[in-house]
Amino acid sequence: MDHGLFVAGLVIAQSRVLLERLTDAARQAGIDVYQIDHEDANGQFEVNFTYGDAMSTADRHIYLKMAASEIANQMGMIATFMPKPFSNRTGTGAHFHLSIGSAKSRNLFHDERDKNGLGLSKMGYQFLGGLLHHARALTAICAPTVNSYKRLVVGRSLSGATWAPAYITYGDNNRTCMVRVPYGRLEMRLPDGSCNPYLASAAILAAGMDGVDKQMDPGKPNNTNLYEWSSEDLKKAGIGVLPQSLHEALDALEADTLICNAIGKELADEFLRLKRMEWVEYQRHVSSWEVDRYLEFF
Repeated sequence: MDHGLFVAGLVIAQSRVLLERLTDAARQAGIDVYQIDHEDANGQFEVNFTYGDAMSTADRHIYLKMAASEIANQMGMIATFMPKPFSNRTGTGAHFHLSIGSAKSRNLFHDERDKNGLGLSKMGYQFLGGLLHHARALTAICAPTVNSYKRLVVGRSLSGATWAPAYITYGDNNRTCMVRVPYGRLEMRLPDGSCNPYLASAAILAAGMDGVDKQMDPGKPNNTNLYEWSSEDLKKAGIGVLPQSLHEALDALEADTLICNAIGKELADEFLRLKRMEWVEYQRHVSSWEVDRYLEFF
C-alpha cells in the first residue's frame, strides 16, 4: 500500500526529522517502511510499506496515520491525509496494491505468458474486470468525503498536473487510469486517505471476485494520456468517468446491490444516510470562495 501525506511545517529539516521518527516508530511496531518518496507538491510524501494480508494491512494503515499525526503534533506541525488540502497543489491518495495467493501460488494474478506484456493471469484480468464494472459504486467507499472529489477531477485543475485516476479503465504505467498494472499485480489508485481501509478492502475484494465469478473481460489496456481526450473520444472508446461528486457516487453505491450486500445492508444503509447528510451540509455551507466572488457582484 502507498500512503500519501502532506506535512505543513516551518523548514524542510523538520519534515526530515518527522519522517525519520515516523519510520522508527513504524518499524518498532513491526511495519516495514522500506521507502519514502517526495511527491509532487511541497511537503507531500509517499510512504511505502511491505504488503501483507488485507486485515493486517488495514491495521497498519490506521497505525501509520495515527503515528504521523501524533509525531507531527509533538513537533508543532500538521500531518494530513486529506485528499485535497490545497486547491493549488496535487491531491493525495492511498493506493492499494492487490494480488491473491493460495497454498500453491504466492500470486495468482501473475502469468509470464500474458500477451499484453503486463504479466497478468486470466484471474488477474477477471478480477480487474470486476473492479472496473463496480467502479462507480466503489468510489463512494474509496473516496467517501466531499473533499475527495476535489482530487478526482477531470478537465481543468487549479493545481495544474493532477495525476488523478479519474477514468474507468486500466493501463501499464498510466496515471490517468483508475487501475495501474505494476507487472503481475494490480494497483487500485482510486482510494484516498479519508477512506476506511477495512470497508474499502471488503468492497474491493467483493467487486474483484464478482469479476472472477462472472469471468468479466476488462478489455484492452489504455496507455494514452486520457486527460487530453474529449468527452466524445471517451464515449466512442467506451471509457467511463468516475463520479465527480459525493452525491453522484452515493447514488451509484445505492444502485449496486452486490457492493451493498458485501459490506452488509445495514451498514450500507447507515453509510448512505450519514454521507447524504454530509453532502447536504456541504451544499448549504457558504464558502469564502462564494463570498469573494458574489458579495459585491450582484
